[in-house]
Amino acid sequence: MIKRAISVAILLSCTGLAAFVAGPTGAQTVAAPAASVKTADTTTTDVGALAWLDGCWGGTVNQRDFREQWSPLRGGMLLGVGSTVFQGKLQSYEYLRIEPRVDGVYYVAIPSGQKEDAFRLVSVTTDDKDTIFTFSNPEHDFPQRIIYRRATEGWLYATIEGKLKGEDRQVIYPMRHIDCASGTFITK
Repeated sequence: MIKRAISVAILLSCTGLAAFVAGPTGAQTVAAPAASVKTADTTTTDVGALAWLDGCWGGTVNQRDFREQWSPLRGGMLLGVGSTVFQGKLQSYEYLRIEPRVDGVYYVAIPSGQKEDAFRLVSVTTDDKDTIFTFSNPEHDFPQRIIYRRATEGWLYATIEGKLKGEDRQVIYPMRHIDCASGTFITK
């Protein structure tokens, strides 16, 4: 995710799509207005709240096709794999897990042959339409936060954000639920 995040962040910044992924301060707020937000206890070790990730998700931004495929919740854990393809060539890949640990739920990524990095679930917020899961690792170089926003009509927004070279950065991967074999969108 680190190599993909940096290359996508730089690419988006250079192509004028930075307004889509970054607000005036360099970070876009995705939370709903405070009056309608509900926050869940994140000291849980139950991964079940993320079982909706099961299946394939895909999207395209700036000629980059990205996908995540998550297996069903099994043994209290979710396993996944992500990849990005540019001009028909694999640009990056990563192995993913969402797992319970003694002190909470963790999103663990092993990007393109690098060492694994773990991000603890620090908040779950909901509004009338979306549920937002925020994972954090303030000690990590970039990103320091990974956010999965389950939105309406089959959308998933995977966001990575944090500081890169002292500046706030944010990259959003808009994805829809897709058929794993054909890549066509699944409408429900």
